[in-house]
Amino acid sequence: MADPAQANSDRPGTTPAPARTPAWRYAIGMLGTSIPINMIKGSMILYYVDILGLDVRAYGVVMVVYAVIDAIDNPVLGHLSDRTRSRFGRRRPWLIVGAPMLAACMIAFFSAPASLDGLGLVLWFAVFAILCEAFDSMLNANYGALLPELYPRERDRAVANALRQGFQLVALVISLAVTPLLTTEVFGTADSTQGFQTTAIVYGAIAVVVIVFMALGARENPRYATRERPPLLRSVWSIVRTPLFWTVGLTGACYGIAMALVLTGLQLYVRYSLGLDVGKALYLQGVVILVAAGGLVAWTRVVARRGALWTWRLAFAVLAVSFAALFLATDLVTAIAAGVLVGAGWSGMLATNDLIVARVLDADAARNREHREGLFLSAFGFFGRLNGVVTGLALTSLGVFFGYNSGADPGADPGFAFRVYLCVYPFVLVTIGAVAARLITVPHETPPEAADPSEDTR
Repeated sequence: MADPAQANSDRPGTTPAPARTPAWRYAIGMLGTSIPINMIKGSMILYYVDILGLDVRAYGVVMVVYAVIDAIDNPVLGHLSDRTRSRFGRRRPWLIVGAPMLAACMIAFFSAPASLDGLGLVLWFAVFAILCEAFDSMLNANYGALLPELYPRERDRAVANALRQGFQLVALVISLAVTPLLTTEVFGTADSTQGFQTTAIVYGAIAVVVIVFMALGARENPRYATRERPPLLRSVWSIVRTPLFWTVGLTGACYGIAMALVLTGLQLYVRYSLGLDVGKALYLQGVVILVAAGGLVAWTRVVARRGALWTWRLAFAVLAVSFAALFLATDLVTAIAAGVLVGAGWSGMLATNDLIVARVLDADAARNREHREGLFLSAFGFFGRLNGVVTGLALTSLGVFFGYNSGADPGADPGFAFRVYLCVYPFVLVTIGAVAARLITVPHETPPEAADPSEDTR
């Protein structure tokens, strides 16, 4: 019997499918894309608000502005990626160029001159926060678009996704759990900023090497780039008229925003709510990440048996319960016990959320006979940009309701303030997501050949 792949490559006017990219080679790219942005998000409040004294109200305004800008540039970056035609592919040029740009902006972000204060500090924070997020969006739109292209079948996709989420958790160990030690003990002190700058340089170098290594090994499918390039406005209009874009996007945003709150507030939760040194965040973060990493294997098996949608719904419920447990924690031991639940629920979301999104992308490609994963993922990124708006508003609310304005003006009870920020707000969001997930139905797995542009006979 003839090999289907060989038979397809022998058709006139078609391009042979590339050799399969090893799952580990693709997955390791997540290490490079995650280290910089997680250091930025995990340390930005500590660095700018608590150490440099940036007022939380200014922080909140900047987060809203940068989220609006990022919501606009995301679809443009994704669309440009979809329209790129080069002998290096559509996605790889953007990855290779974006990696050093993100690294450079991250280093500048954590190199604010000591002489800056007031408006000067706000402007420095705003400019480099926006640039970092823009280059991170460029990388992730292209990196994420490769998943459904390189692994068309859901079982292969689930394995590749589990591996890349595992690398993301390794990146979190590096950028979140290890960062406090590097910035306050290895490269600097608890009261200085030098450690942040040196750590940013080290992380930036790691990210560039890893992303370039991944990009050079990604074997894009040239058939995905053979159709006429659609105009931006028509493509955007088609996407926003897709009901699943809104239902899946908003539901996923409930999870994304909740974890963004955890990411930005955990160090200050440890400092104020648990009354411990910031360095002790290493233990809580480490447990959450280790449990999440170990759970990926189990959750991937559940996906294989019960499907991505059923597993996604279950993970939402587990994550909601975990935040209630974390609110009740009173010391490091009880916080770590609650952190086990957080890690389990988070692991389930890591294993399933991108698979749900990929189902939507598959259905769009099959329906429209064109692959626009870059634009579609960037459009989904609009909901991710809500993270900045909500985290900014949530932090501002601590000043309004609890009197926490900065490290120099923490209010009467900063411990309860950050318990609300880290536990109550995420619990409400994830509970809404869990209810919404029960009401969503996504398309069944699309056969790869159904979305192959080379099959179009119109």
